[in-house]
Amino acid sequence: MIKTVKKIGIFKENLRISIRAIRSNKVRTVLTICIIAFGIMALVGILTAIDSIKNSITNQFTMMGANSFSITSRGMNIQIMNNKYRAKNFSRISYRESMEFKDRFNEGAWVAVSVVASRGATVKYKSEETNPTVTLQGVDENHLTVAGYEIESGRNFTTEDIEMTRHFVLIGSDIVKDLFATGNDPIGQVITVAGMKLKIAGVLKSKGSGIGNPDRICFMPVTTARQYFSQPNQSFNIAVMPMNPVNLDVMAGEAEAVFRIVRNLNPRDESDFNISKSDNIVKLLIENLKYVTLAATLIGIVTLVGAAVGLMNIMLVSVTERTREIGVRKAIGANLLQ
Repeated sequence: MIKTVKKIGIFKENLRISIRAIRSNKVRTVLTICIIAFGIMALVGILTAIDSIKNSITNQFTMMGANSFSITSRGMNIQIMNNKYRAKNFSRISYRESMEFKDRFNEGAWVAVSVVASRGATVKYKSEETNPTVTLQGVDENHLTVAGYEIESGRNFTTEDIEMTRHFVLIGSDIVKDLFATGNDPIGQVITVAGMKLKIAGVLKSKGSGIGNPDRICFMPVTTARQYFSQPNQSFNIAVMPMNPVNLDVMAGEAEAVFRIVRNLNPRDESDFNISKSDNIVKLLIENLKYVTLAATLIGIVTLVGAAVGLMNIMLVSVTERTREIGVRKAIGANLLQ
């Protein structure tokens, strides 16, 4: 009992000495706390930022339709050092082929046909005008579902809009902010997109910041884009999204077989088109992020080492200053525990 009371008294005395030392060296105490806090915060912050980037990429592709795949024209390029050589040109995907595939593919899936009309379009409404950074894309009635867009106001394109080549447009939320800042209802208004007058049929819900700025986009009927923005060797994109949960690899194989028939390929011919699943793109981007993660981790470790060196210097100064005090205490009879 006596030993326990003595130990408690020694602990209280050591605690009082520690608090007195902290109060007498406030600057040193603050520096020590900052070194520990910022050193750990730097490493944890960097690793958290990397995880946030991974989650952001995954969420962006999920909103774009994670359970989907696309069929695009295939090209082959060979790069040696800084020199690029085109080894082979494959046929483009024509509008006829894309629509024939859409008619033939009956596997319980949405099939969307699209084409990029302009990547740097300017949108005008009366005296208001956007920067030439708007993407104008020709789409069909299934594109919004496959691409993960939703209608905030107005309506989507109908089959009749596509067949009749109507001059309608769906606009992103950023374009609404630029052209209708006064709060006017954009539905039914006529705007000029890339020099062409189009009537606003619907406004898209915001998808937030992401790859390619998805809120800075305009959709027009694919037939209208084909008629007014036709280019030599224009190639169309086909996107497929199952209506019900299925094995995406099996459906992609079925789509490849159907499109080979559309392209009139012989059984011995290799497929002259690409089938890309959206989750493969996510995996590729995350795989490339491992190098960023490695570099960021090394930077964090260097930061911790620097903080540790600074902390050891402060500890060395503190111990050196306490050497004389400890010697005086022992000289007047203090034991090692005091």
